[in-house]
Formats: sequence, C-alpha cells, structure tokens
Amino acid sequence: MTKKPNIILIFPDQHRGEIIGCMGDSVVITSNLDKLASEGVVFTQCFTNSPLCIPARATLMTGKYVSDHGVINNNMEASSSSQSHVRNIRDAGYHTAVIGKTHLYEHRVNPEWRHTNDKIDVLKEWGFEDIHEITGPIASIRIDSPYTDYLKEKGLLKAHRKYLQNYWVEWTRGEAKPWELPPSPLPSEDQLDSYTGQKAVEWIHNYNGEKPFYLQICFPGPHDPFDSTQEYRDKYNAEEMPVGILEKPKQPYPGNINFVLNWSGLDGMTEAQNQLMKTFYYGKITLIDEWVGKIMDALEEKGLSYNTWIIYTSDHGEMLGDHMMSHKIVFYEGALRIPLIIKPPAVSNGWQSKGLTDQIDIAASLVDIANAKPLKNCDGRSLIPQVLAGPQNQHAQKGKEVVFSQVLQYTMVRNERYKLVVRTHNLEPVEFYDLINDPNELENRNNDPTLNQIRQQLIDNHISEVLNHPKND
Repeated sequence: MTKKPNIILIFPDQHRGEIIGCMGDSVVITSNLDKLASEGVVFTQCFTNSPLCIPARATLMTGKYVSDHGVINNNMEASSSSQSHVRNIRDAGYHTAVIGKTHLYEHRVNPEWRHTNDKIDVLKEWGFEDIHEITGPIASIRIDSPYTDYLKEKGLLKAHRKYLQNYWVEWTRGEAKPWELPPSPLPSEDQLDSYTGQKAVEWIHNYNGEKPFYLQICFPGPHDPFDSTQEYRDKYNAEEMPVGILEKPKQPYPGNINFVLNWSGLDGMTEAQNQLMKTFYYGKITLIDEWVGKIMDALEEKGLSYNTWIIYTSDHGEMLGDHMMSHKIVFYEGALRIPLIIKPPAVSNGWQSKGLTDQIDIAASLVDIANAKPLKNCDGRSLIPQVLAGPQNQHAQKGKEVVFSQVLQYTMVRNERYKLVVRTHNLEPVEFYDLINDPNELENRNNDPTLNQIRQQLIDNHISEVLNHPKND
C-alpha cells in the first residue's frame, strides 16, 4: 500500500498576494518561492475570507465563513471545539505539527497565561500534536514564548523588547511613521522569521515517525512593524520600488475605512516615503523566502520531496500605503488578495490558474490530500484535482463564480468584475467597484443608479445565501 503523502503548509502573516516574483513583481527577491511556483500551480486570484488575522485563521481551520464561526475581530478567540481540518487530518492517520504564530486567540496577557506554552492544550484540541508556538513582534513585548526564551539565553531579549517598545509607544501616540522605523537591532539569524524557519528545518530533519506528517510553518512576518534588518533592507533600492495608489478614498466611506485611515497615520506620505517603507516590507519577505529554500532543501536531504505536497499562502494582505492606508480590515485588493502556490510531490512544470479561489478552498484541498473526513457545511472546492489534471485540462482555469470576505460588521462579495460591500446586519450597500474599468478602486459607485440591478443581484443571489449558510458542524 502506497504511503500517504506528507503535507507542509507554509503560512506567513500578512503577505500581500502579488508581491512575489512569480506573480509579476519585478523588484521583489523571491527566488525560492519562484522555484516552488515553477514546479507547481500559482492561483493568481486567491482571496482571504477575512482581511484580519484571527477571523481569517479561524476560517482556514474550520472551513467556515466568518458569519458561521462568529469570530469577527481580533478580540475574540476561535473555538477549538469547532470542526478542524487539522483534527480531521490527524484522525486520517497523520502526525500533526505546528511551528510559529497560530494567532487563533487574542495575544493579550491575563492571569491564566503569560507564555505560549500555557495554550498548548488549546492547540492540541485543534488537532496539533507537536506544538512550538510563538507570537508576532508586538505581542512578544509582553508575552513569553520559546522565542523570547531563546533571545534571553542569547542575551538579546532586552534589546529586542526595547526596540519594539519604543515603536509601540510612538505608535500609540500617533507619532510613528513606518518609513522612519529603524532596522531591527538583532542579527538576521535571530529574527522571528529566522527562528521559525530554523525550527521548521530542525523538525523536518528530526522527524522519523512511521506516519505521514502534516506540518504548519507559520511565519510571523512580513506583518508590521516592518522591522527588517539593515542587511535585508540593503537588498533593495527605494527608488526602484513601485509607488502605491496614494489617492485617499472619497467620502462618504464606511467605518472600517475611517478606522484604518486614522490607525495608519499616513497623511502626507510622499511617493519617496512610500517607496522607502516598501523596502522594509520587501526585506522581510526576502528573509522568509530564503527560509522557504532551506525548508525545501531539508525535504530533499531527508528524501521526502518525492512524497510531500507544499502549499504557500497567507491569512490576508497588507495595504502598504495604498489609499493612504497600512494594515488591513478593509476590502481593497491589497488587503484581500493572498498568495497561493500549490506544489505536488511529482516533478512537474509550473503553470497558473486565474479562476477565483479562497481560503475555504485551501482547507478543502488540505483535507483532500490527506483523504480525510470532509469538513461539514464547507463551501470549499478542493483544488487538488485541478492541480493534478494540468494546464491543458478543460477545467484548468476554473474558479468560483464569487468569493466572500467578512470582517467586523461588513460582508463583501466579489466576482470577476464587480466588488460589493454591505453592512452585514441590514444588507445596506456601502462600497461598489467596477474592477475592470477601475482596477485601482478609486471610484466608489455605490450610489450609481445605473448599477442598482447588479448590486441587488449580488445581494439576492450571493450575500443572502452566505449569511443564511448552515452554522452547525
């Protein structure tokens, strides 16, 4: 009997979808991701089901829309008693492991936990067996983890926390400008993402179990702050960076846009400042890319490449100055589009699929690879048959008719041409874009009477359906 394939999900935090060489970015240095893409399938139109960390991660874990699992912001905890693709894969005979930032619960100190090890039982309930969890940069100021233990042992923790504390104080005062952030004081090999990558490489080298494995590698970067080291910033020339869409949204706009505009603090940002900020972000992506290469090398050295699926994706994107915003929590393309590369075990020539897809499809695909129990009431469409059928198959460019994304009190539906955002509780439209004629999303045509019928069709045929979706596991 042929052994089931291993599965690796490489899952960075806040990697904007088009900032990979294989997606057409001519500046970013991602030679290893490009190699992965050259041997797999790049889904160029993949979107997050929520432009915010915990809601998006809860969706990937459960295969449920945000309105189904109920986690609409980062102040909530995803229920580990819910259905879980990880648990289903474990029960299908896999050894499961996670390394890095899961962010399935709020990263805030309370009397019950001060170290990520205090949450191991929660992650075990999700279905993970080997657990090496850390936090993102800002949470590492106040929450201990194996990473802060490592820094303390090396004598680097004080410098790490002082640097981030200074940034956080400036940020809370509204004084921080992302293009002014100094480089990290840590050596590149001691960065959060380097630590995550090193632990992943060690895990692969040390795994000798009989079962096939499912390993999640959850890089904390390139999430803000863009605390790349000088070594990686120096790989880029700010003058060569593409300039973002620097036009601010026109009023009126919904509350989430108002919140992100104020949160970002980018008023008055110049083109040169936007370009400089991008070098900091790109530097973090390049560091992660180098570790992707080392992970692939470790599989090769262990003789596992021939029987391992690799999936590279992210929880959501990053505005990166577009519309004078950073972060996410809005439904512009920069925050919505995520990378998706699926590499099968067999040697193959890479190709691209342009059909619409989303995180729920990724959850369904992971379960499909493992031949595990399907997730209940999941609208995900496994992409694995499409990958295996190849670029000449009649369904190679097939995608969903629409994709959905939800955060706070808003729901978005997007098809190939139109994007509509409504208030979830009363279906009142607040944003509407014609993506063909206005790809930069500069003209909110929400009040255009000539488009009333199209808006209503999207509500009646799609949004109403997802909001009435079955919510039981």
